[in-house]
Amino acid sequence: MINPQDLFAISSQKQFEKIALKVFRFQYENNIVYQEFCNFLNTDVTKVKSLQQIPFLPIQFFKSHHVVSTTHPIQETFTSSGTTSPITSSGGIKDDSVITSKHLVADISLYEQSYRTAFSQFYGNIEDYVVLALLPSYLERSGSSLIYMVKDLVELSKNEHSGFYLHNYDELILKLIELDNSGENVLLIGVTYALLDLIEKQNFQLKNTIIMETGGMKGKRKEIIREELHEVLCKGFGVSSIHSEYGMTELLSQAYSLGNGIFECPAWMQVLIRDTEDALTYVDNGKTGGVNVIDLANINSCSFIATQDLGKKQPNQRAGRQAGSFEIVGRFDNSDIRGCNLMVM
Repeated sequence: MINPQDLFAISSQKQFEKIALKVFRFQYENNIVYQEFCNFLNTDVTKVKSLQQIPFLPIQFFKSHHVVSTTHPIQETFTSSGTTSPITSSGGIKDDSVITSKHLVADISLYEQSYRTAFSQFYGNIEDYVVLALLPSYLERSGSSLIYMVKDLVELSKNEHSGFYLHNYDELILKLIELDNSGENVLLIGVTYALLDLIEKQNFQLKNTIIMETGGMKGKRKEIIREELHEVLCKGFGVSSIHSEYGMTELLSQAYSLGNGIFECPAWMQVLIRDTEDALTYVDNGKTGGVNVIDLANINSCSFIATQDLGKKQPNQRAGRQAGSFEIVGRFDNSDIRGCNLMVM
C-alpha cells in the first residue's frame, strides 16, 4: 500500500524513482484501462526497473475512458474546457476535437495538498499575497480544476482585497494600481487573452505585482508565440518577467515558470521528453519531443501521461532540484502523434 504523504516528502531523485516504480505497479494492478494499455504494449511489469521503461498513457484516454485506480467514491470530477483553436500560443496546431476530458478525483485532499505545497515551494506563504484572478472563460463553466485551485488560494490568502474578476476590467485596473502603489505583494493570475484585454485598456508600471499567465486564447484572439506574448505583457504591465503555470485537467500537480518560459516541477512531478518518431524512446536535453508527465499526486487515476505538448528538457535552473527544467514549444497535430494513439479508438 502506498502512503500518499510519502509523495510530498520526496527529497531525492532516487527516492522519486523508487516511489514512481511502486506507483506504476500499483496502478497496473488497480487501473483496468492502464493495465490493458500496458498489456497492449506487451509490457512485462517485472522487467520495468526505470522511469524510461514505464508506459505512458496517451492523454486522450481521459476523453474516452474512466481512468481510475481506486474503488473509492469519486469526490470531484474535473473537466476540460472543450474550446478549440487551430494554433497554440507556442505555434503548434491544436487538437480540433471538442470532446472534453474528465478527471475523476477520488481524494480531493491530494489535489489541495499538491497545489498548496507547490505554491509554498515556489512563492512562499500564500498569506503574504493579495491574489487577484482574471479567469473569465474558466469562471463561466463548471468543473475547472484551475478555478478550484485559485478559489482556494484566494481564501487562503486571508486578504480582503483578494478575489475574482470576470469582465469588470475597470474595477480591476483601479484595484491593481491601488494595491501596487500601496506596496502590497500582488499575484495576478490570468488567462492569456484577458491579460491582453486588460493592458489594451490600461498601460501599467507595476513594481510589486507578479503577473502569472495560465495560457490559452480560448478562441478569443489569434494565438502568438510565447516570446512575443511575454514581450507584449511585460511592456503592458511594466514588469521585467511574466510567470506561467503549467497544468491541465488530467494532472493534480502544476509546474511553474518564474520567467522566460522555463518551467520547474515540484518534487513529486517530473517530465520526460519522448521521441516524436517513436513514442517509446526518449531524446536528450535540448532536443524537441513529446512531453510525458509523471504526476505522483495522480495516485488514484494515472500518474504516467503522454501529453500532446511538444517540449524540451533544460538543465536545472536552481540548485537543489533533482529533475531538469523544461519548456513548452508547441503541440502535436492529430496526424502527428505517432504511436501515442494506441487503443484510443
